[in-house]
Amino acid sequence: MNITLLVRFVAVAEELHFPRAAKALNIPLAALYSSISKLEDEVGSPLFVRDAAGTRLTKAGVLFLATARDEIAAAPAPVEKPVVPPGGKAKASKGKGRAPAVKGQPKPYKKRQGR
Repeated sequence: MNITLLVRFVAVAEELHFPRAAKALNIPLAALYSSISKLEDEVGSPLFVRDAAGTRLTKAGVLFLATARDEIAAAPAPVEKPVVPPGGKAKASKGKGRAPAVKGQPKPYKKRQGR
């Protein structure tokens, strides 16, 4: 089972409110809905009851919440991505560029650079 799905499930189970959980996780609401739907398909039963009264956990959801917390705690820590220093690649030289400004007379047979 995907740890990301479990983390999202636990966030919704603690908030019992999908929009607040999505805001806390910094993900779009549609992504949260699809994650919970995918998890419910994997489990094989609905985990939440959504009605006019609000969002509640089902009996299967309450049982699965303890399992999800145990699996999250047992999971290895996520691998951190290496920090890339700011800045980009140096641009490759595309020719000689402008001739350096030299005092005195220009070099013989040197054409002027066009624009």
